Amino acid sequence: MSNVVTESTVTQAAGSQDAQQMRKLVIASVLGNALEWYDFFLYGTAAALVFGPLFFPVGGDPLQGTLLAFSGFAVGFLARPLGGIVFGHIGDRYSRKMTLIMTLTLMGATTFVIGLLPVYAQIGIWAPLSLIILRFLQGVASGGEWGGGVLMLSENAPASRRGYYTAWSQMGVSGGFVLSAFAFYLVQKLPEDDFMSWGWRVPFLLSIVIFLVGVYIRKNIRESKAFTQAKPEEAHEKIPLLVIIREHPKALLQAIALRLPENGASYIFFTFSVVYAKHIGISTGEIISAVTLAMLVEFFSILFWGALSDRIGLKPVYYIGVIGLLVMAFPFFWLLSTGTYGWIMLAMLLGLPFCHGAMIGTQPCIMSDLFPVRVRYSGLALGHEVGSIFSGGLGPMLAVALLMEFNASWPVSVLLMVYALLAWIALRSLPNNKKEAQE
Repeated sequence: MSNVVTESTVTQAAGSQDAQQMRKLVIASVLGNALEWYDFFLYGTAAALVFGPLFFPVGGDPLQGTLLAFSGFAVGFLARPLGGIVFGHIGDRYSRKMTLIMTLTLMGATTFVIGLLPVYAQIGIWAPLSLIILRFLQGVASGGEWGGGVLMLSENAPASRRGYYTAWSQMGVSGGFVLSAFAFYLVQKLPEDDFMSWGWRVPFLLSIVIFLVGVYIRKNIRESKAFTQAKPEEAHEKIPLLVIIREHPKALLQAIALRLPENGASYIFFTFSVVYAKHIGISTGEIISAVTLAMLVEFFSILFWGALSDRIGLKPVYYIGVIGLLVMAFPFFWLLSTGTYGWIMLAMLLGLPFCHGAMIGTQPCIMSDLFPVRVRYSGLALGHEVGSIFSGGLGPMLAVALLMEFNASWPVSVLLMVYALLAWIALRSLPNNKKEAQE
């Protein structure tokens, strides 16, 4: 009897430790992703509102300066695959945990420095050049952050609840946006001159708080269970990138295609929509308010979609998001164009918590299952970040260019539909059940 009691006690203690570690991993992943996306969304909002006149003062059309500011936005996305390669290599060969501390440090430092940059009127061409260099470094850090944060959850979570637990990491995306939008909403209350001279800097400088808390927590988590339990000969590929390209090209293309509608829709819905609203005469405060409320709802809907995927499967939930985007591509802008807050709010709720939420809530698991453990960090990061170039990176800039050319929203709707159709093709090629997925 004493042996039974002892074994039972040991099992309970082990379960309690696992639960405690999962809580730490959840908090670390949410904070890391929140900082990553807080920083990225800060740039997107600032590009739409202030970076044009402050760093790219060209021509008489304000859209020209905004377009150049969004080119810096694209630079950050172009750098993300480099970050995925570099930090994916470190994460696959050495340590998931160590890699995540490195990415968080780089992201926090670059964002803080952006808040200190002189503007074009002070140092001329060095202002936009410095901004773009820092944006590039942000992209490198971000490219390594997402995959590691996701893997720390998916490789430690109970098999029956992987969808739910990995969805927590994606809540950092919504949380980061809500924090950045709220920060800009507050500083926009300042007089215009104060906002343009120093107020816009405050949200960038405040990122140091999330950074310090995130690093502290990440230093106290354990290494990924799947990584430490992998066979020695499988755990340390010399060049994981070559293994991905040579052995898993189909999985890489699938990951890229799955990323397109999720990332493209998100940046068009909550970054380009600010530009579009301004263009058709809707107040910036009104559109940012609607986006922020929708992202607050999505913060919780992501968990719902992740938990639902544990019950009905990853593919069905991802299909909901992709098909929803196909249906909403045109109505989204029709609702915005009414200029009525209620209809604008409906557009954001359908576009973000519903369409985008279903995709982003299941994305970590569905992509993780594409690659084996020994190269999973590299494959996940590379597919995720290459896809982001063609969607989040070029998407807002292309959307602004289309608006300038056609003075209408329908070409942007067509762009969203193209993203969704490519993901639909990728979904069709995926395994139908978990048993067929990569071990």
